[in-house]
Amino acid sequence: MSGLLTVEEHLGAILDALVALPAEEVPISAAAGRTLHGAVHAAVDIPVFDNSAMDGFAVRFADVAAAGADAPVSLRVVADLPAGTAEDPPIASGQAARIMTGSALPTDADAVVPFEDTAGGLDDSLDTVTVLRAPVRIGAHIRRAGEDAARGAEVLPSGIVLGPLQVASAAAAGVATVAVSHRPRVAVVSTGSELVEPGMPLHRGQIPESNSLLLAGLAAEAGAEVIARASVPDEPDALESLLTELTAAGVDAVVFSGGVSAGAYEVVKQSLAGTMAFRRIAMQPGKPQGFGVLPSGTLLFGLPGNPVSAAVSFEVFVRPALLRLQGRADLQRPVVRLPAATGWRTPPGRRQYLPVTVDRADPAVWRAVPATSGGSHLAGGLGRAEAYAIVPADVDAVTAGDPVDVMLIS
Repeated sequence: MSGLLTVEEHLGAILDALVALPAEEVPISAAAGRTLHGAVHAAVDIPVFDNSAMDGFAVRFADVAAAGADAPVSLRVVADLPAGTAEDPPIASGQAARIMTGSALPTDADAVVPFEDTAGGLDDSLDTVTVLRAPVRIGAHIRRAGEDAARGAEVLPSGIVLGPLQVASAAAAGVATVAVSHRPRVAVVSTGSELVEPGMPLHRGQIPESNSLLLAGLAAEAGAEVIARASVPDEPDALESLLTELTAAGVDAVVFSGGVSAGAYEVVKQSLAGTMAFRRIAMQPGKPQGFGVLPSGTLLFGLPGNPVSAAVSFEVFVRPALLRLQGRADLQRPVVRLPAATGWRTPPGRRQYLPVTVDRADPAVWRAVPATSGGSHLAGGLGRAEAYAIVPADVDAVTAGDPVDVMLIS
């Protein structure tokens, strides 16, 4: 479509303007949700030492290799090794040590016989043990030092978000602190004289303001620190005054919703023309977009005011930018290909982002189900969405059963 930029062109211009935020060192206990800046390497072996994988007896394999129900082998128990003990008792031929899961393996032992492979089990385990089943090999039921990761090995790559599993991995590797990127400090500003706080009485022409909550939540989910959430009328002086306050507070980005289209009262366009570039993008919803950078380095994002447009625009342009600021390796949501549960119309010449739910009734064949009829103002239907179906600009229509790319957002 003539005069329209592609999604990739507009996103590329945004990403090219970014400078990654610096890193800081934080305790591993405070690192959840942050973006790792630099790889994590193991400070210790994982496991740290050879240890038992079972509750049972540490033995010499040669002593029990021929053990069986018809040929039991009795050994004298010479030590008791709970997890955490520093003992390393000598084990001679014909001897064993009772050992608990996670306890360090005695130097003289080379296999572990679980309680269930003995005649007495735990109830009769401190004088002698009668082995009824031989271990399958030397090293049976032993976790070897460093078999998961050797000291110095990379356990986490740079650029990932640190979730509970990653934090635990770093801790298990003996790492006390990690370098993480600073959180982007973000302000969210809804524009429009028609907007009032949710729950307040509505007069003719007024609507509840929801975009600031939407965009603040999405920004926080993307790792940002939301330091301000505001709504301003369509008055340039009010917007300019607020922007001055926000830049003085050191925000890294301001995300506006509304005021970027072709109407007579587009306050963001009127106030920031020259600082922001306002473009039309070949997408639906979200055709009008604005972006710019203040001399201070603060990023300015201008998104459309309709709720679905604002949500889609954030996913496509703002979220990748916030992730890039943090040094995130992967900027995009996961995309799967699912059959459409029903047909729908598509806009000519523009890539479509349609809110959808995922029908999981048949585990073998998930399906994409439209959550709205496609209107960019349908905030109620947006609340049902789990994903966005992404339909290329050259597709005239989607029919039931057509495979569509689905960007998962929950």
